[in-house]
Amino acid sequence: MITDERRSKILQIAEESGFVSLQQLVAEVGASESTIRRDLEYLDTQGHLHRTRGGAAYAGESLMDFDVRQNQASREKQLIAQRTAERIPAGETVLLDGGTTTLEVARFLNGKPLQVVTNSLPIASLLMNQPEIELIFVGGYVYPKTGVALGDQAIEALKKINVSRLVMSTGGVTSEGLFNSNALLVETERQMIASAERVTLVADSTKFGQRALSHLCPLSAVHEIVTDDGMSDEWRQTLLAGGIELEVVEVQDRSMAGST
Repeated sequence: MITDERRSKILQIAEESGFVSLQQLVAEVGASESTIRRDLEYLDTQGHLHRTRGGAAYAGESLMDFDVRQNQASREKQLIAQRTAERIPAGETVLLDGGTTTLEVARFLNGKPLQVVTNSLPIASLLMNQPEIELIFVGGYVYPKTGVALGDQAIEALKKINVSRLVMSTGGVTSEGLFNSNALLVETERQMIASAERVTLVADSTKFGQRALSHLCPLSAVHEIVTDDGMSDEWRQTLLAGGIELEVVEVQDRSMAGST
């Protein structure tokens, strides 16, 4: 078992039980006690676990299964995704990260001639039979709850790729920048940003003013944001003052819009 896979397995076990003992991890992961101790120390420094005597307590934000989050896709997300897809010109090389909003973006790309790079199995499955789209899948350790390839192998693959646009989602946005709930995801997304000429953030208005476990990047790393009209005037002014291009979609009937 590679390091990233082993650490993700530890996090999965800890998340399911809340607290996990060292001996339980040795038995379930199949690694030596010294290896598990080193993994726990690393995960503690990343903020995912709190080391305790004889084990560790889960400290991260729960990562819901992808299909659960997908079912929570709101009207806001769909409108954001549609507008984002419209902004992508034919012939562009686009990198899509593994969020539910970017999956919605991928749906609206059907029929448009593009080169699409992704680390998301759900997105790859959606686009693989589209003749107009040249699909490139970024491999790596596939996180079992999301179907997204993460970790060292994914990062190394991304280093060899240059794209004109990255379309990405986020767990939260504050004045400090973007946040996500998983350290492996954050490390992979940082390389995505480095591989792209332009970064497009797709985020519904509820994400602004919220933070998640791990800091991803400053706001200055983002070139444009597509969001919905629930965004406050204060946030609009903040983003525009920072030189970020802002596209706001109108939700005509907010009584029909779901929560995110």
